Order: sequence, then C-alpha cells, then structure tokens
Amino acid sequence: MSDDRTEKAAALLVAARRNRAPLDALPEDLRPPGAAAAYAVQNAHVAALGARPVGWKVGATNAAAQAMLDWPEPFYGRLFASAMYESPATVDRSAFFRPGVEVEFAFRLARDLPASGAPWDREGVAAAVATVHPAIEIVDSRFSGGLRAGGLALIADNGAHGAFVSGPGVAEWRERDLAALRTELRMNGEPVSEGSGVNVLGHPLEPLAWLANTRAAHGDGLAAGDMVATGSTCAALGFPGAGDEIEARFAGLGTVSVRFRARGGSG
Repeated sequence: MSDDRTEKAAALLVAARRNRAPLDALPEDLRPPGAAAAYAVQNAHVAALGARPVGWKVGATNAAAQAMLDWPEPFYGRLFASAMYESPATVDRSAFFRPGVEVEFAFRLARDLPASGAPWDREGVAAAVATVHPAIEIVDSRFSGGLRAGGLALIADNGAHGAFVSGPGVAEWRERDLAALRTELRMNGEPVSEGSGVNVLGHPLEPLAWLANTRAAHGDGLAAGDMVATGSTCAALGFPGAGDEIEARFAGLGTVSVRFRARGGSG
C-alpha cells in the first residue's frame, strides 16, 4: 500500500471523527491488504489527529472478542491524554458513535520495555510494572458497522479506541493472582457480564508481553509512564445510551464507574 494511499485512508478516518460522520467502509483502493498496512494507516491516523499518546490498548485478547471481530489475534491502538478519565467519570454520549464498554486490567510502566530486550515474557514485563489499575475502556469505531467492520479496518481506526477510565493504581499487585481475580460489568446497577483475568490470554500480563514484543518487531518499545490496557475480561460488552451508568467491579481491586450523559446534561 503506497504512502499516498495510506495518508488518504488516514485522512478519511480523521474526517469521520471530526465531522461526526461514520464511514460505511474505506474505498476499496484504500483498504489495507494486511496487518502491516493497517498499522501504517493507524500511524498516519494518530499523527494527523495531533493528540498526545500516553499509552496503549490491546484488543481481541479473548476468544469471544476474536470470534465477534473475526480476527485471530490481538491488535493494538493508542491511548490519548485527551481521552483519559479518572473514576468516577462522566462523559458526553454524543462524543461517541456507538460506544461499547469493556472491563479491563491496565498497567502503568515504571521503566522502559525497549526493543533491545525482546523477546519479553510475563516475568520480564512484570518487573517493569509500577501499578495495576481497574479500568473501563470505551471502545468506539468510526465505521457504521461498529466493531463488525473487521480486524484490518479496526486496526486502521486506532484499534477502535474511544476513551479510557481508570481507578486508583495498586502498587502491591504482585501479592494478588490477577488471573484468578473476578470481574463484573454492570449497567445501571444490573449485571451484564462476568469474567476474570484468565480470560485475557490466560493472564493480564500476557497482553503486555505481546504488545512489547509486537512493538519490538515494529522497531521500537514501550516507555516508562505508559498506561497499557489489556483487553476485555468479560465475554459481553455493554452498549450504553445517554443517562446510563456503567460499573466495572474487580474483586480485591475496587470499582470503576462512568456515566454517559446527554449533550448539555448535568452530572
């Protein structure tokens, strides 16, 4: 895929964001033919937005997500400073196309994970982690088909990232078995789905190792201070409307919440 086509595809995605006009699909001649081309569009998309990246999201880290997306492996996107919130948070529903919410473990890095250190394993990346955070990722796609746009389209669309809500960091996380910790997604007080850390590649640290190795293969690494969200621990997503309140409950780590208000609404 030529640089010119990459830039044109990225420009369409940026325009969809800014004009609040979802795309049915990229024009056929601008569709990335493979993952490398899709990440090239993502890079151009992120650069054109001008937003400041502060970390990474890893998606499709459980079997249910891969089946829903018809994509056989994880993928990544960037987290932006302008879309980071602390729980309890309130966001405008109108800022998103069709938001979904995922219950995720996230890690704040205390030191770099450079490409020179690859291949990284679970123990290696764990040594670089400062804190673990209970979190909600708000996923959102600039395509009218939402998360069913397909893996290559979602990669180009910055991994279908919308926003990120985190709870307080836990420094003594090594005392906990993160794979065994139960999680729950609730909407307006009603249970939607349950899960645990084992659902993300067997352990929440595995997506972090995958990301460090994948970024190394792409020529760079992860940096101290980065936040890394590791994918949905629950089989089902929630799809909130205006006025809905979402809670993500983590056994032993706490609860994270976000309310979706109507444009101009209070609270």
